[in-house]
Amino acid sequence: MSTFQDLLPSLQKTLKEKNLTTPTEIQSKIIPLMLEGESVVGISETGSGKTLAYGLPVLHKAKTREQEGDHVTDAGRPIAIIMVPTRELGEQIAKVFKEFTHETRLRVRSALGGTALEQSRKNISNPFEILLGTPGRIVQLLNQDLLDLSDVTMLVFDEADQMMDQGFMADSEKIAEACPDEIQLALFSATESEQVQKMMETLFEKANVIRSSGSGKTVGTLKTKNIRIQDGKRWAALEKLLETREKTILFTNTREQCDHLAKILKENGYEAGLYRGDMDRVVRRKTIQQFREGKLDLLVSTELGSRGLDIENVDRVINYNMPKDIQNYIHRAGRTARAGRDGLVVNLFEDRDERVLEKVRQLGTPEGLQQDFSANKPRKPRTESGAPKKKLSRKENEKRRESARRRPKR
Repeated sequence: MSTFQDLLPSLQKTLKEKNLTTPTEIQSKIIPLMLEGESVVGISETGSGKTLAYGLPVLHKAKTREQEGDHVTDAGRPIAIIMVPTRELGEQIAKVFKEFTHETRLRVRSALGGTALEQSRKNISNPFEILLGTPGRIVQLLNQDLLDLSDVTMLVFDEADQMMDQGFMADSEKIAEACPDEIQLALFSATESEQVQKMMETLFEKANVIRSSGSGKTVGTLKTKNIRIQDGKRWAALEKLLETREKTILFTNTREQCDHLAKILKENGYEAGLYRGDMDRVVRRKTIQQFREGKLDLLVSTELGSRGLDIENVDRVINYNMPKDIQNYIHRAGRTARAGRDGLVVNLFEDRDERVLEKVRQLGTPEGLQQDFSANKPRKPRTESGAPKKKLSRKENEKRRESARRRPKR
């Protein structure tokens, strides 16, 4: 499939308006199979276009059914379900679908954990075609007899690796059991975790498994830079990196590390947003919006930010603390170099990180020169003449950074 010509004209019109004329690799392989009614498993790197790979066939088949006279008239009886692991991802996907419902006039309703249960009840209180929800919230509504899944013909699991990591296996199976036996299934994941493999061997044993050429890898437009840190001397390296103003996500492993880094940045005159669990959701959403709109250049996050966040034009990811395994690394790296854009991952690593760093090297991404910020070799800032650079006060640093912010980006 080299074009979107097999889709309904209403969908093609929206694609044309968005300047989307050529399917990505995963879309070109998945869409024809789903249009034919086949169950699929799509393993593909982040940023490869998985949402439209299943979204377009779901919308196409739902609209075709309506045009054939089979309308949805009962409240709480969808014909398609899309399951996601988090509210944040669900909200992003809802925005994608909304762009395509202007022409199709299809109704997509949300039932997401992390929102008021009463809001979910209200959302499904009228007839609609497509339900977008988290497994736990969908099960809550099922248990209250507010949903009837007997008409469902398509069931999609998006970001399945994260969904299973969060313990949604039992809820997912219960939802599948509430649907008819003959149902089209679709599962999408960036990695093949042990639990995802288990689902592939059971619920998806008859599905077509499609792996993109970049699955289990980082994208080809991504570059890496590895900086060795000794004795925990990270700030010197990070401060050097922050001399250039770029839209950056800084990853840590724990909430404590996340808060500590945010504090250090603030003390040194840098404005950074915080994104982690155990935060007020309104504050978290506001922070993401500010980062997305460019009002913030820096976002400090735990692993929470590595899954599902789709933010355009993230210039780089900095692993202030290296992740413990390669799968988490791949998800973090997937926040930059999205949709064919260039991106950079900077790894601040210590000797204990060599095991995961070796797996990073095996991914085959172009690697910049390694640098050394050890305690024995402190970096000495110098002027062009070679003389030691005068250390600026915090006020002078803030003034310099404000001046840099006002300069237009090249």
